[in-house]
Amino acid sequence: MSSALRSLVIAPQWIGDAVMSEPLLARLAARGEQLTVAALPWVAPVYRAMPQVRDVIDLPFAHGRLDWTGRRRLAAELRGRFDSAYVLPNSIKSALLPFLARIPRRVGYRGEGRFGLLNERLPNPAGRPPMVAFYSALAGRPDAHERPALRFADHTLRAATQAAGVERDGYFAFAPGAEYGPAKCWPAAHYAELARSLHAAHGMPIVLLGSPKEAALCEAIAAEAPGACRVLAGKTSLLDAMALIAASRGMVSNDSGLMHVAAAFGLPQVAVFGSTSPEHTPPLNPKARVLWLKDELELDCMPCFDRTCRYGHYRCLVEVAPGRVEQALEQSL
Repeated sequence: MSSALRSLVIAPQWIGDAVMSEPLLARLAARGEQLTVAALPWVAPVYRAMPQVRDVIDLPFAHGRLDWTGRRRLAAELRGRFDSAYVLPNSIKSALLPFLARIPRRVGYRGEGRFGLLNERLPNPAGRPPMVAFYSALAGRPDAHERPALRFADHTLRAATQAAGVERDGYFAFAPGAEYGPAKCWPAAHYAELARSLHAAHGMPIVLLGSPKEAALCEAIAAEAPGACRVLAGKTSLLDAMALIAASRGMVSNDSGLMHVAAAFGLPQVAVFGSTSPEHTPPLNPKARVLWLKDELELDCMPCFDRTCRYGHYRCLVEVAPGRVEQALEQSL
């Protein structure tokens, strides 16, 4: 039997947070820990793009529900398989599985009063710390300069591009949605104008990616940019969407989970920020260009972190002109 430490990682529930946990997992693997990640199904594909992860368990729990019976059943299956657990979310529910599985060492932040569930508890940091440092602190000293990195095998990229009918490096990717809400979303009309201009300048299609909830938004963008766009929002798995991002020439997005995916693949990219702050969740990628007009617009409300604009004008996003985004993308390329 191997003497290597066997560690279970309880993953966060958002795609961007999952990407930013990669440096933590790289640290753990580098010191010899064998990693299994337990993740909700819509996040699990991110961990399948991390070579240091040996196995991924798709959690069968519904979002927001305790599902006590299901957690006890899975915990019984996991009992005796792990030496350590790292609990990345701050909720009580996320700490239950390692506790019920009787994993000897259970590490995480104090979170929602998890005394007893975790036996190594870090104090909750003040404010909104950089997420990479927040997670990497679970393995020791935090390092805000670490960069997440994802990787797919060539056959994965080839399968995704063939299914989409595009060639590697022969298209641009847009991710115009954001699960958080419209205060993160650059206007659809701006995306359409940029799509028309990029298509005319490069002769490449624009692939519009996102969840099924964002399909109507992508269809509206495509309608305003006739012949330029291919709408794949809601038509691909997350794994295929990630592969299409990795194989693209470059990407434009809002502050979203797919923005962090593009950054972790090291793509040329432009990220448009509005209600949120790149000081908290920037795309950690030397090729990234961030457009955030806080100083230029002198809006006291930026960043508000609201889901919708409390004043109804969305100036922080509307005033980011498509020409500026195109110029930033050309610089990144």
